[in-house]
Amino acid sequence: MPPSQLKRLKASLREQGITGPQKSKKEKKNNRKGDNADQRAKKHAALASIRESFNPFEFKHLARPKKFEVTTNRPQNGKVVLGRPGVSKSQGEELRRKTLLPELHKKNKIGGILDRRIGENDPTMTLDDKMMARFTREQEKKKGVSVFDLEEAEDEFELTHGGQAVQFEAEDDDVKDDYDAASLAGSSDEEAGMLRRKRRRDSDAEGEDDAEGGEDKPERKKSKAEVMKEVIAKSKLHKYERQQAKEDDDELREELDKDLPNVLAALRGHIMKPPPPPPTAAAASTGAPKSNDFSMNADRAALLAGNKTREQADKEYDVRVRQMLQDQRAKPTERTKTEEEKAKEEAKRLKELEEKRLRRMKGEEESESEEDLKEDNDEDEDEEESEADDAKEFGLPSVHQGTRPEGVEDEDDFLMDDDLIATDSEADMSDEEEEDDSEDDALDMDDDDEFLKDVRPESSKPKDTKLDVDGATPGKLAYTYPCPQDPHELVEVLKDVEYSDYPVVIVRIRTIYHPGLASGNKEKLGNFACALVDHISYMASHKAPLAVVEQVIRHIHSLSRTYPVEIATRFRHQLKLLLASNDPTAGDLAILTAIGTIYPTSDHFHQVVTPAITLMARWLGLSTPQGAKDIATGAYLGALCIKYQAISKRYIPELVRYTNLALKSAYTTTDLLKEHTKNLLSMADLWASKSAFYEIFAPSIPILAANNKCKSAHQRLSILLNNATLHRRPLELHHHRPLPIKSNIPKFEENFDPNKHYDPDKDRAEANRLRKEFKREKKGAMRELRKDAHFIAREQLKEKKERDRRYEEKYRRLVAEIQGEEGREKNAYEREKEKRERAKGRS
Repeated sequence: MPPSQLKRLKASLREQGITGPQKSKKEKKNNRKGDNADQRAKKHAALASIRESFNPFEFKHLARPKKFEVTTNRPQNGKVVLGRPGVSKSQGEELRRKTLLPELHKKNKIGGILDRRIGENDPTMTLDDKMMARFTREQEKKKGVSVFDLEEAEDEFELTHGGQAVQFEAEDDDVKDDYDAASLAGSSDEEAGMLRRKRRRDSDAEGEDDAEGGEDKPERKKSKAEVMKEVIAKSKLHKYERQQAKEDDDELREELDKDLPNVLAALRGHIMKPPPPPPTAAAASTGAPKSNDFSMNADRAALLAGNKTREQADKEYDVRVRQMLQDQRAKPTERTKTEEEKAKEEAKRLKELEEKRLRRMKGEEESESEEDLKEDNDEDEDEEESEADDAKEFGLPSVHQGTRPEGVEDEDDFLMDDDLIATDSEADMSDEEEEDDSEDDALDMDDDDEFLKDVRPESSKPKDTKLDVDGATPGKLAYTYPCPQDPHELVEVLKDVEYSDYPVVIVRIRTIYHPGLASGNKEKLGNFACALVDHISYMASHKAPLAVVEQVIRHIHSLSRTYPVEIATRFRHQLKLLLASNDPTAGDLAILTAIGTIYPTSDHFHQVVTPAITLMARWLGLSTPQGAKDIATGAYLGALCIKYQAISKRYIPELVRYTNLALKSAYTTTDLLKEHTKNLLSMADLWASKSAFYEIFAPSIPILAANNKCKSAHQRLSILLNNATLHRRPLELHHHRPLPIKSNIPKFEENFDPNKHYDPDKDRAEANRLRKEFKREKKGAMRELRKDAHFIAREQLKEKKERDRRYEEKYRRLVAEIQGEEGREKNAYEREKEKRERAKGRS
């Protein structure tokens, strides 16, 4: 057990020689006589060291010793003292009491006394200078002298203007004649005469003085009234001059206005006719406008002259407004390009489209420069390119005229009868309706102008062929049909139409309800396009001819340029129905086929294609062939998956798995076996470049070898697997020459310090030093702020306690005074009561 604090203190005093064995009185007396200042100082220092050693919080040491011993030239006696927390804290408290506490007391306090005495805040002035300046100011106040008194302070102050002294006496002749009456010629006659008479009287008085005295006297000082009168006269003179200049300008402007007709005639390039004779009094009384009045419109002038009635003017106005609405904006002409330029532009466009498709296939976004270029080109593109851009926003292919392969007909390239679209002579639209349609359908006409130019008749001659009440000629299809807005209406419209006539009916509906013909046709055609998407499934379920279904799909493809959102939303609705049922029907297969035909299947992500391929892979991966129907459906879905991935060549493991199961199934017929074998070989060709080709198709070799009908497929797949094996080589390191280990002579620092970092990079070392210094300063600032906050909190708490103490004292004093007063009043009351009782008893 360690010794107690008392025993440690006695031991320390004994070691320092402060205490020891008891001495006699004589020894103590001799020691006091021989005691000097040095011994007393040593004694006090020893006591201070003992006192500090018994306070464990007086010094700050390392929390734990260093891990490794280091050699240094710095003395280390015992523990290294890192600081004195007590002393630092007391110094910080004292500093805050001197700086922070006064600021805290002055906070939110307004007012005070400002010392405005002369020289009080000027350290350069001595006491004698301050006293002299104050005495001078006091004497000036007693005399009543002002620094702005020009007469009294002439000697002390000098007023200047523009760097020159101001003259108060008229010394020169020019200054003397400053207010001469001759300069006031522009003022009023009365004031000018008054000034002249005053001048004459002054000159006569001066002549008399000269004659009498014979001596020159100084000029009399003008009074304030005289000076103000002269200033007013000068002001009126300048005003009169400005009026004269304005009148001169007006006269010159009138002269120029008179020659304006001749100037306009010269600008128009012809000579004006001589002006007509002045109007007579009768013509002037009617108020007819002048013939050369260019500020008025000719029609308005005729209307005011009475040559045209109000009804005629309104009709002409309506006609001109209608003509302005029907005017088309002129398009800039372009020079005829050569065949080489056309081929170069077409090659450049195709290259850009291919680059965009590759970026979409990889899931990359377009760069900013490409987007800016696209925005700049939008203004100069024609109608087909704008349609392609709208469709491209939803991943639709950019279909341009002339880009289709030979032998493939565009769904919009068809011929129509002249009776299908009403010509100009058959149109029964009023002028007001034409104006409304021209405003509402301007954009629609721009969108589908290519479609209209193929279906509009070239001539506007009336036809003899007329329709019956139902709109159909006997023995033929009707020329007009209502625009179906949902699948049920479409089925009702096409219920009496043969499958082969479906394309004709669709073309006529698209022609009659073209967006360029009426304001509400765009919405109708959008709903009609959605109905066609549902009708594909209906036709496939009712075993319609595949050629007709293909033509309907091509029409949907054409409509998707104008209505990409509506058609894509409808396709996604059909995919949701397939997801719910998980049993692909003929209609579902037709929908999947249409999706692969209309939308680009190589995109990394597409709103319609990605869900479609996911649903097909889901069915192939979770289903097992249970009959010939499942095997046939799997063969068709496999062919669709291969078509979807023809460009992107993405691996679909579910397809390989289902194909192997179908090849081993007992329900597989010869035709279905042929189709699945064809799909397997197509997959092998599609994924031949994959590094995992061997692992993908190796399980199919035993299945094909077990079936005698698949010998050719087995032989071809075996060749492909052998080639893939030859191309695959194990990974090896590069065969480089052995390199020796790099060895360097160690670098030694003469004055090495383990606490210092030696970085050869000066910039990095400086950055690290600044970063470390910033971190240290930040920590120090935060520490000081915390200490300041604690100090303020302690002071506020101390002030609050002081206020509470004063409040309690005041409260007790008031309570004591009140209680004392109540006691005195009570005693007086008791005495008065006893006195009255005694008086009452005596009576």
